Amino acid sequence: MNITSIKQRGIILLAGIVLIFPLFNLTAQKANFTLNDLGVFKKHGVEVMIYNDSFNEGGFFDEKVNGIQMIQHGVRTVTGGAVRLSPTPEQWDLTPTVQDRIINVEKNSAEVTLFYDHNNFSSKLRIEAKESGILITTILDKPLPAELIGKAGMHIEFLPAAYFKKTYFMDNQSGICPLYPAGPMSLEPYEDKTPQWFGQLTAEIINNAYAKTLPIAQGKKLVLAPDDPKLLVSIESLSGELNFLDGRNLAQNGWYVIREVLPAGKTGEVAKWLLTPNSIPDWMREPVIGHSQAGYFPKQEKIAVIELDKNDTPKQTAVVYKLKEDGSRVKVLENNLKKWGQFTRYNYYQFDFSSVTDEGLYVIGYDNVETKAFPISANVYDNIWHPTLDVWFPVQMDHMFVNEAYRVWHGAPHLDDALQAPLDTLIHDGYSQNSRTDSPYKPLEHIPGLNIGGWFDAGDFDIRTNSHCETVMYLAEAWEDYKLTRDQTTVLKDRKYVEIHRPDGIPDIQQQVEHGTLALIAQYRAVGHAIHGIIVPNLHQYHHLGDAVNMTDNLVYNPKLNPHETDGFTSGTFDDRWAFTNIFPPVTFQSAAALATASIALRGYNDELADESLQTAIKVWDQEVLQKRESDSAWLSELFFITDKEILKRWLSGEELRLTIKLLLATENEKYANHLAKNLWPSIKDRAYETGLFSSNFLPLLADAIPYMDKKYVKDLREQVIKFKQVSDSLFIKNPYGVPLGRGGFMAGNYSIISWALTAGKLHQAFPDLIGPEYILRGLNYLLGTHPGSDISFVSAVGTDSKMRTYSNNRADFSFIAGSVVPGAYLIRPDFYENKEDWPFIWYENETVIDYCSGYIYLAATVNDILSNQSE
Repeated sequence: MNITSIKQRGIILLAGIVLIFPLFNLTAQKANFTLNDLGVFKKHGVEVMIYNDSFNEGGFFDEKVNGIQMIQHGVRTVTGGAVRLSPTPEQWDLTPTVQDRIINVEKNSAEVTLFYDHNNFSSKLRIEAKESGILITTILDKPLPAELIGKAGMHIEFLPAAYFKKTYFMDNQSGICPLYPAGPMSLEPYEDKTPQWFGQLTAEIINNAYAKTLPIAQGKKLVLAPDDPKLLVSIESLSGELNFLDGRNLAQNGWYVIREVLPAGKTGEVAKWLLTPNSIPDWMREPVIGHSQAGYFPKQEKIAVIELDKNDTPKQTAVVYKLKEDGSRVKVLENNLKKWGQFTRYNYYQFDFSSVTDEGLYVIGYDNVETKAFPISANVYDNIWHPTLDVWFPVQMDHMFVNEAYRVWHGAPHLDDALQAPLDTLIHDGYSQNSRTDSPYKPLEHIPGLNIGGWFDAGDFDIRTNSHCETVMYLAEAWEDYKLTRDQTTVLKDRKYVEIHRPDGIPDIQQQVEHGTLALIAQYRAVGHAIHGIIVPNLHQYHHLGDAVNMTDNLVYNPKLNPHETDGFTSGTFDDRWAFTNIFPPVTFQSAAALATASIALRGYNDELADESLQTAIKVWDQEVLQKRESDSAWLSELFFITDKEILKRWLSGEELRLTIKLLLATENEKYANHLAKNLWPSIKDRAYETGLFSSNFLPLLADAIPYMDKKYVKDLREQVIKFKQVSDSLFIKNPYGVPLGRGGFMAGNYSIISWALTAGKLHQAFPDLIGPEYILRGLNYLLGTHPGSDISFVSAVGTDSKMRTYSNNRADFSFIAGSVVPGAYLIRPDFYENKEDWPFIWYENETVIDYCSGYIYLAATVNDILSNQSE
């Protein structure tokens, strides 16, 4: 093709875009927004939500689920909507608190007052329907403080992944939305930088300067996605100039930012924007057929949940097709749907296909939608936990070099663990040290012996004791109950070396129990008791992505050396992780319970560690329970993120119960049964279902104690199981999935669902006449695809269609670690369940955590055992 024809095609294409753009705008003009009493402006296909969620809802300072948000044609694309103090705020930048929120349905408008305590600075946002859009007005009662002039600006943020491969207009200029951050930057004097949370820094200070994001484009009106009517939206400033910036230049989890700098010396209406999203008049969300992506056991209950747009006319039936080897299919079932009703924003129907029991591959069809193929087979649950044990847990192993075939996941990190945390310190991720060390070490003194065992807690790299305790117990219980002898990993402890997909003759689950136990017992060896955990002290380390070996220089800090100086054995670089060593009684009991549980799983494999773990647990019980030696109650006010003393006391009593029963199981010593019978059970037998920090965690423990208790105990416990059944049965009234769904807040609800399902499984085994297998199956099927919003499996590499992007330590690669279990469907208030598959950086939906993953292994093994026994 010659140059002339290329130019002609370009002119025609540009003209087509220009012609299409007004047509989309005309579409948008046909309807106006209406505000409801929940604070949501609605028109067909589009909702703009006004501060139903606030900044710092989950405690991590701007989780991108706050302020003014927009859902356009079923996709949440907008967040933020506030006056912010940096061009592209990072997660740990200062955020405003909501002082007032007024929803005026009659006037079709809302008003929000925001306040920055650090600057004693308030602003107001007035949001009202105007024409076919939303008018957002920023109001100041007082002029900007001097330190915020040129820094404070009205912001709104757009999800980058939604606009990948899309284009934009800025006034008369056009461009392509950046796929990868490559926008302009500048260096500014560090003294001009707006402070971040708690005086911490997300980037090191280099040459007394900081990097500042500059605009990709500037103008009065920005139009995003003129080439896609589902995403088309415009923002027009009626007051000044808009800046289009890419927040990913500073942080991979940043969004596209639209910003207008607020003027100095002015009050009243200082910024005014018209946000106009396109609305497709006949748009309807495609039905979702929630089902298990991993498949089903032949004789189990099989119920798919069909999620429909409220404007959709439901069909009467759904169909099951069986696939044949030649690629053809045959209809094996057509059944009527059972109406469940409305839940959140959708209508729900249930499709029971339990009568399909022949082994094979199947597809469910409803209207013009079909699922991906899934198996029905007697061995369908045999291997669904394998990726989590084979891959995910080895990758999480701290202090080890981990290799998989041609790939190195990470070197042996954190061999410089750890320094005693300084006094009166509160840093990121909830780590705090009070006015004592509770250890033999001085602040910032190296504590030897902590550079062994443990897993990266989640998508970050800390050693968190309470999650380690849960993980060790889940894995040890899975070994004890089901003897999972799978061996696909080589662990060479002396070399600190791990090889994935290479058997070494030892069951992998025992090696993982050992690795977690080593981290827990190291705390007792080093300081004499369990500690909160170990974490890097700097935010610019904490948000590290990539090989964990590069978080520190792996050399113990030596204050006598200059920064970045080394003698070959120690280093003057202040990058070592800190150990937070205060005694916290609930964690003390929990840690001892984990050690007691581990001692059973380690017996016959590492008897020396088993003996040390059991003796340590016994010592804790003897000192803290038997002798009733209690420290002062100062700890009740030292855990800053839980302030309710009654919750803390209940947590402590629950952990005492756990430790007592775990020692009973490990030793069969009647003193523990007597303590349970005389001192613990009488006070909780009428509320056992409520015991502990989480609602049902301790019922399985109480069931485990049955062989050692009398008939009266069993009778009383049976009454609590009846309560569990009543509450569990009521879940089907609350939602169409019949599981304890999360309702927003800190994280999505998969951990609670795993805990609930495991409780149901244990109680089914103990009281089969009361609790059937359907409860635990309901929980597992939820994880595997029977959930709101989509039908994706929440376990990476498990099922036909599973999570391909997770908040793991490789999230910047838009990838996953096989076997990851994510938090799941998160409620964007008031009524939108979301789990983003195109954007891995939303931690409360996609972060993989060690106790989730160990609980999933135990859950999958329990389901397989229950169904296998039924078939026999």
